Amino acid sequence: MDYILYILLFCIGALFGSFFSLAIYRIPLRQDITHTRSYCPNCNHKLTFLDMIPILSYTFLGGKCRYCKEKIRPRYLLLEVLTGLVFVLFAISVKFSLFNLNAETIVYFVVGTLYIATIFIIAGIDKEKFEIEKPVLLFGFICVALYMMYLYVVEKDPSMYRYVIYLILSCVLLLLSIVYLRKKGRDSYTIDILVLSMLMILYTYETVYIYTVVVTLLAIFIQLLIQKLHSRKSKFVKKVKNENYKIPIGFYMCTANIIILLATNFAIFYR
Repeated sequence: MDYILYILLFCIGALFGSFFSLAIYRIPLRQDITHTRSYCPNCNHKLTFLDMIPILSYTFLGGKCRYCKEKIRPRYLLLEVLTGLVFVLFAISVKFSLFNLNAETIVYFVVGTLYIATIFIIAGIDKEKFEIEKPVLLFGFICVALYMMYLYVVEKDPSMYRYVIYLILSCVLLLLSIVYLRKKGRDSYTIDILVLSMLMILYTYETVYIYTVVVTLLAIFIQLLIQKLHSRKSKFVKKVKNENYKIPIGFYMCTANIIILLATNFAIFYR
């Protein structure tokens, strides 16, 4: 029976992945992501149901738009498959099963998938635009805050003070970011990364966050090393240095955080 559950979760994850692609494209453009129908960004033709079936539509259409035949970026397919796999792995990591369902596991799983959704969207936008979107961060904080209220009221969590401290720090950082935005006319990437850090600490705790930072720094070091080697081989060294050394720190942090979260869950629930 659990195999049926995991297949269902993979399909749900793929649906989420399709939505993530839409959100990553539209949120930086300040476009509606809930009421406006999906459309091809090349020919603007509104897509039908058959054009939007996760994984299958991309496969049967040969990775091209049905109407203008423009090639669709493989990242959409990759994101759908990856999200489906992460949802399944997250369920397995917390022993989410039809045979041992309880309120605590269900709540943790639901909040966890919403947290993962937040992290996926933040990572995708930062990878494309090198910016952390505050509305997405706010959604993540709302989800975590509701979960904290549940832990305090239902499970009588004694560590509520740590949540309050991090929430206050997050509010201060967000105010600083807003002030900086009004003063400079642009967001402060550093402050937004710190706010993202607060969100990660709130949900995944300090230990997971520390490992996240370590993996992030390692990934950034590897990218810089690859770029350094590439610049030596390139005839246009100055151009490479000027254009390619912008690092999407948020993307690496989000990717590392999901990996460490899954690994930690496996270690805790299967020890």
